[in-house]
Amino acid sequence: MSLRIAFDLDGVLADMESELLRQATILFGEQAIRRAQQLQPPAAAEGQTLADTPKEVVDAEGAPDEVPATALHFTSRQQSRLWRHVESIDGFWESLKEIEPGVVARLAALATARRWEIIFLTKRPESVGPTAQVQTQRWLEAKGFALPSVFVVQGSRGRIASALGLDFVVDDRPENCLDVVVDSKARAILVWRDEGQVPAATRRLGIGVVTSVAECLDILMQIDAPGEGRSTIMDRVKRLLGLKEPANA
Repeated sequence: MSLRIAFDLDGVLADMESELLRQATILFGEQAIRRAQQLQPPAAAEGQTLADTPKEVVDAEGAPDEVPATALHFTSRQQSRLWRHVESIDGFWESLKEIEPGVVARLAALATARRWEIIFLTKRPESVGPTAQVQTQRWLEAKGFALPSVFVVQGSRGRIASALGLDFVVDDRPENCLDVVVDSKARAILVWRDEGQVPAATRRLGIGVVTSVAECLDILMQIDAPGEGRSTIMDRVKRLLGLKEPANA
């Protein structure tokens, strides 16, 4: 049976952070960016990001109701202004670079060879030009993945995984991975590139952790390999992801 796998885009495959920083520098100036980084505003000190800003604050500032998560720690007013600027850029989502050059093409080749069913999940807001979905499809095709299935979604990734009968969801946000293990039978794989400590209790909650998409693909290949002896797919999942119990046992 073919594996059904969902991949998040920004922070997993696409380097949104670097382009947002570039646009923020254009918008606010290098001095303002340095000052914000040095001062570490309260939101940053608490680990809060744009996606974590209370909805009533975001609405009051005029920012989109739902936006991708970003690690750039600005005031809510700056965040609102930055996202309005992003929305004014024609084809913004097609301009991003891969975080790991060549990994999209590798994923495409593995999907073809292993008969994996791949979908891509994102909560990107619209920008000038084609829809966020079409821009994302074009970006994936340009990177080597033909005929990509892209869903621009909101809400629980776990409910989406359950509705689509997914086996794995690959994401860079711990809260999205938690949604997956709570609301579905899918396995969540957290791509955690931060050199700091992995969020507490991830493995105890059944969330696998990798440091790159390349490592994730290596593990998925081993999980999908013909079993040796009486080893089951679930046995391989737990062993390769360092888990002791099923995510939703």
